[in-house]
This record gives sequence, C-alpha cells and structure tokens, in this order.
Amino acid sequence: MIENTNTEPLYILLISVHGLIRGRDLELGRDADTGGQTKYVVELAKALAKQPNVGRVDLVTRRIIDTEVGPDYAELVEPLAENAQIVRIEAGPEGYIRKEELWDHLDSFADNLLTWLHCQPRLPDILHSHYADAGYVGVRLAHRTGLSLIHTGHSLGRDKCRRLLAMGLAMEDIELRYHMSRRIDAEEDTLTNADLVITSTRNEIEEQYELYDCYTPDKMAIIPPGTDLDMFHPPTSAGEDIAFAETLKMSLHEPHKPMILALSRPDERKNIVGLLEAYGGSPRLQQLANLVIIAGNREDIRELGEGPQGVLTELLLVADYYDLYGRVALPKHHSADDVADIYRLASTSGGVFVNPALTEPFGLTLLEAAASGLPLVATENGGPVDIIGNCSNGLLVDPLDKSAIAEALVTILENPKLWQEFSVNGLQNVARYYSWDAHAQAYLRTIRTLSQQGAPLPKTPPIAKTGRYQKLAIFTAIDNTLLGDNEGLAQFVNLIREKRKKLLFGIATGRRLDSALAIFKKYRIPMPDILITSFGTEIYYAPQLIADIAWTYHIDHLWTPQVLRRVIGKLPGLTLQAKSEQSRYKLSYHYDSNSAPTMEEILTLLRQQELSANCTLSSGQFLDFVPARASKGQALRYIAQQWHIPLERILATGGSGADEDMLRGNTLGVVVANRHCEELSILGDTEHVYFAEGSHAWGILEAIEHYDFFNR
Repeated sequence: MIENTNTEPLYILLISVHGLIRGRDLELGRDADTGGQTKYVVELAKALAKQPNVGRVDLVTRRIIDTEVGPDYAELVEPLAENAQIVRIEAGPEGYIRKEELWDHLDSFADNLLTWLHCQPRLPDILHSHYADAGYVGVRLAHRTGLSLIHTGHSLGRDKCRRLLAMGLAMEDIELRYHMSRRIDAEEDTLTNADLVITSTRNEIEEQYELYDCYTPDKMAIIPPGTDLDMFHPPTSAGEDIAFAETLKMSLHEPHKPMILALSRPDERKNIVGLLEAYGGSPRLQQLANLVIIAGNREDIRELGEGPQGVLTELLLVADYYDLYGRVALPKHHSADDVADIYRLASTSGGVFVNPALTEPFGLTLLEAAASGLPLVATENGGPVDIIGNCSNGLLVDPLDKSAIAEALVTILENPKLWQEFSVNGLQNVARYYSWDAHAQAYLRTIRTLSQQGAPLPKTPPIAKTGRYQKLAIFTAIDNTLLGDNEGLAQFVNLIREKRKKLLFGIATGRRLDSALAIFKKYRIPMPDILITSFGTEIYYAPQLIADIAWTYHIDHLWTPQVLRRVIGKLPGLTLQAKSEQSRYKLSYHYDSNSAPTMEEILTLLRQQELSANCTLSSGQFLDFVPARASKGQALRYIAQQWHIPLERILATGGSGADEDMLRGNTLGVVVANRHCEELSILGDTEHVYFAEGSHAWGILEAIEHYDFFNR
C-alpha cells in the first residue's frame, strides 16, 4: 500500500504538457508554446528542490522525438538537480505539435503518467498543473489518486477569447485556430476541482479568473514568480565587453545611443508592431534612442507559422514605411545565454525596457530587465500593474495608445534623474519581492495543509481476487451496446464462454446492480468477473458480488446529493426517475430537451454553486449526476490498476455519451453503431477508438477482429 506520510520530505509533481522543456538553453520565443511558462516551471522545479523539506521534484512534460527540434526532448529523464528531474511521457504522435493540437492526446498522457507514477516508490504529496492542458490531466490524476491538485493558469482562455474578439476575429475563426471551447471547458473543470489556484498578481484574479463560472477567490493565492538574480544583474562596469553589441552594429547607424529594448515572441498579442508604429510616429523618440526588438529566432520568415510570419512581415513593412533603417534592429538570432547580456547592454546604454503587450498575465521579462537595472514601460493590462506597483520602477501605458507609449519612453529617456530612480528602485525591489527562494518558501507555506490532506487509493484491492490473473479484459456497456440485437448477443455470449479462461469479462453500466443482474438472467449473459454499476459509483467482484469499499470511500469526496437535488430540482424539463434508478451516489432525472436548460447551462450552474459532480446526458433523455471522482472510465482505470492489466489490453465498448471517458485514452475503444452513437462523434479523431459498422453486439465482435484482440 502507498502511504502519504507527513514525516517524509515532500514529493512534488509539476505537470506542464506542451512546449519545448529542457534544463539548459531553453528555446524561449521559438514559438507561441515556448515562452515564459517553460522557463517558469523549470525555475520553479529547481527552486523547490533547494528547500530543506523537499525530497523530490518531478517536472513532467510530453516526450518529443523529432529531428526538427533536437534530441534533448526525447530523453525519458533529464536531471535538473540532485533531487529534481524532468520526466517525459509519451502521448500522441512522436513529433512536435502545437498545444492546440494536443487535446485528443491528453487522456493518453494521463493514462501513461499514472502508469509511470505507480512504478515509483510512492505517490507524490502534491500535483501541480500548469496551463489548461495540464489542468485537464491534473484533474484526472487527482480523481484517480485522491491527491490534492494545485493549478497555475499562466494565461486564460476566456480572457484571450475576449481580446481576440476585440481585435476583430470571428468566433468561428477563433474556435478553428485555438480550439477555444475545449480549452475553456478544461479551465472551468480545473478551477472547479483544484484545491488551490496559484496566481502571480491580484489583477490576474480580479480581471481574468472572475470571468469563470467557478470563481472562488478564497482558494486562490498570490505568489509572484521569481527571477534568477545570479544570471540577471546590472553591468559589472561601464566598459563591459558584450559580444552581442557586434550583432547590433550591423543594423544601427549610431549603436551607442540609448536602447529601447523589447523582448518577446512574434505574437499579435505582444503588440510589438504597435510599438514600432509608436516609435516610427515619434521623431523625438527616434532622435533619443534606437529601438531593438528581440522576437525569437528565424532562418526564413516564409517558413514560419502563419502568426509569427504575419507579425515579422508587418514589422518589416512598418520599418520601411517610416524609413527606420539604421535606427531599428530586428536580429535574426540570439541564444538563451545572450539574453542576460542584451539586458545589460541596454542598461549600459541608458535605455528602457518596454512590454507593450495587449495583455500580459505576468511578465517575467519585466523582472529580468529590472534586475539588470533597466527602467520599465509596460502595458497596464495584467501582471505589470503589480510588478511596477511593487518595484516603483517604471510607467504603465495603454497598449493601444501609441502616442502614450512614445510619451512614456521619452519621459524616462529625457530625465536622467528619473531614469536613475527607476533603475535603483527596480534593483532593490526585485531582490525584495521576486527572488526564487522567496517564491519557493511562500509556496511551501501555502501548500503545507494540502500536502497533509491527500488520501491515495491503495495499490491492492481490499478483497481477495479470484485465482485467475488474466492480462486481457473486455468491459462493455449494456444498453445501446450489448443489447439490441439478439443474434449478435448470442454470438458474443458464445465467444465469452469460449475465451473465458483467457480474459476478464466486465460490465460497465448506468444501471443499478439489481437491474443489471436481472438483465443477465433474462438474456442468459454469463456472470461478469467485475461489475461497474450506477455510472461507476459501485464496483462488485464475482462470484460473491463483494462490493469494493475502498472505491466507495474514495468517491465520497465532496459529494453533497441533498444540496445537488435542491439546486437541480428547481430547473424546468427535469423530473426525477423512479426510485429504483436512484442510489446513494447517483441522482437520475428524465431530461426533456424541449424545456430543460442546455447541458452547458447546467454545468455553469453547478460551477457557480461550487458543486462537485459529474453530469452525463445519455441517449438524449437520461441525465445522471454522480460524484466528481466517479464515472465508468475512472472506475475502469481503478480496476486496471488493481488487477495489473495494461489499458492497452482492455477492450472498452460503448454506444452513448455516458461511455465517453471509458473509451478515451489508452483503452481499445469501440463505438458500436446505434441510433445514439452520434453522442460519441467527438471521439472521431481520438487515438485507439474504433467506430464499428455493426450495431450492438455485432459491433463488439467486429472490433475484436479489428484489433486482433486475442492475439495481443
């Protein structure tokens, strides 16, 4: 049994799925997925590992095998410190893909990560997910293990969507490009289920998280990230020789003039085109300083993605329009090691760092610039409000007001006394408020109680197993799947009887145990080895039908059926099903689509009321509520873990929306043809899901042949 003992040093698991993450030479700015978040999680892992009461930190990300990005990202384990490491988990295609294309592979990531965790000496004390995709994974791990979940959003979909709409993009285009609805759904689910949400600023809570249905300020903690003060520091001497200066000399007529420095990836939201227009429209600013824009690395703009290509092309067009040659530098290449030198080069010149982003969730570059002695001009939207508020080292501007940007820069550049005041304030206050050591200590103080709350599930079931230890299993739903064609059912039953010694046979149904047993008797279906009933809230082991008490205890977490019934009972179009369909952990209604709220509206209500429950609509007319930790899929994975059956050797079959999470991930999923199978059409692009042409039990038999199941 895995025990979560509080006397041991903490084991913290950080999850950051997308981007290119490694311990050295981070490729910041390579694309929209490799920016501040990748640096944040690496630095956080290192900082936590240095704390005396932390025994182990694992930073988990996606494994990438791709000649286009280098071999480091294919290494299964990469040490970061004596007690910290990067762990890479396989999910989806081997190659590097952008985060918007990862959604269909996250269930496999969660399955693979859980398998890896159960090979470790013990489970972590804390799960900490970063960004929406990791939140999706983190929620599933928390439900399956009982561990506490911390979440950091980094940027939020509702805020991004609002700003993209303000820029003139149509909702259809936003959805096509960013899969925004899946991202927002994942964020809502994560915020509902997380025990703690760590934010960088109060502005982030008040202006971004308040857009969500589950807006719970009481479980949010402000812990600003740190910066590496050993790497980012002021110039050691006025005549310090910095190699990158030679790169800039190729673009600037007067390279010794003060430098206005912007450093970000070439993304529309970073508004660097707006900055260049502000500079081009101000002759005074051009006279005072050069403008240097570090916008990632490139070989050929024409080979970049649509977004970066558009931004960089527009930069060149604007520079040409204002005839800014010799006054603006847009270097093609820089290394991670160059970044600190570039800040110091700007500081030595008496320059200013500017972040003109339309919105900035936090702004790590602002801390790095301040630690290098640079005054700041930054957007008034997001994290810079708190940073400049704490450090008193710059001016906030409306990023859409180009004249305001130019005026703020001129104000600092023309006033040496103000420049010096901002520089000194930044140096002092970054060290005071934004060191990684301070961040790690505040983090550990905040999570102390959470690390004591976890109650992980045991590795072995609390009941005796049968003498058979099969490594193949079939789990099938009953209604709309197994039943519906008597001839197909008879063929399936004969196959099960023939192969019974080679596999574990299970049922996963929304029916109660007594109802399922009546079906077996009526249709002469052999007694399954395991029964998952009442939508995953109950597990029974044959032949004595012993209930799994550990599972019952696990799913009881935050389950409040009386409150749920009071809230749901007020809604039109919902009527309670018969008493025989209710159970302690299942609340079931008939759903009238003509008068009932939509599923989206019902989920919104649950989140607003802070009710923790899974809500499933089956066959368009049956609405069931169960605990958040319960579902057919979660119960199936619990059984797979207990019986040591790899998910890749479990055939899971279904025919309605209630079966979706049983089919996702690493199971061999089967959707049988019936009039309700369109509810599972969302799984069309998902790995390991086969859509059978045959209906009901015929579809199961077809899938067995498709997967060559008995020869796996």
